[in-house]
Amino acid sequence: MVKELPKLDYEYSALEPYIDEDTMMIHHSKHHQAYIDKLNAAIKGTEFEKMCTCDILKELSKVPENIRMAVRNNGGGHFNHTLFWKMLSPKSGKPSAKLAKAIDSCFGSFDKFKEEFEKAGAARFGSGWAWLVFDKGKLWVISTQNQDNPISEGKGVVFGVDVWEHAYYLKYQNKRPDYLKAIWNVINWDYVSERYEKLSH
Repeated sequence: MVKELPKLDYEYSALEPYIDEDTMMIHHSKHHQAYIDKLNAAIKGTEFEKMCTCDILKELSKVPENIRMAVRNNGGGHFNHTLFWKMLSPKSGKPSAKLAKAIDSCFGSFDKFKEEFEKAGAARFGSGWAWLVFDKGKLWVISTQNQDNPISEGKGVVFGVDVWEHAYYLKYQNKRPDYLKAIWNVINWDYVSERYEKLSH
């Protein structure tokens, strides 16, 4: 199946002033589309063409070496961004009671969790992602480089934030910590909570 660019549930301008319209348009229609085009080219004519991107990333070691890096980078870029768009919303809300309780239990408080998450995103050298993952019955904050994804390490993704410069540079320039503080205003906690419920049941 040919991988396609997912449609957003909101307009490019909907996340203003926290994420600007130009960034959303370029990020979605240019950067994400480029990952999809390169992934489709890499897996064309192989058995992986028929697999969903999630399953490919879980089985990266089975991807032939000559296309593995292209699949890792571009498959990761497609999968990560598909999640990212769903994790954002102009109507932020708050975590479900179950997720809020788990965050308090694992991090001490919601504020301490935010602090740890922002630190992980700000400290990621170069390009990458900050993640809240579910692993071994607990929540953890981690970061990955480039377009790597925790599912390739067997961890469940609760939510993640893109800290590549293309995600924030037009508005925040070199102030990645400001972007990480602002993004809490547009997290789709309904979707994030739903992911946690499925991973932890």
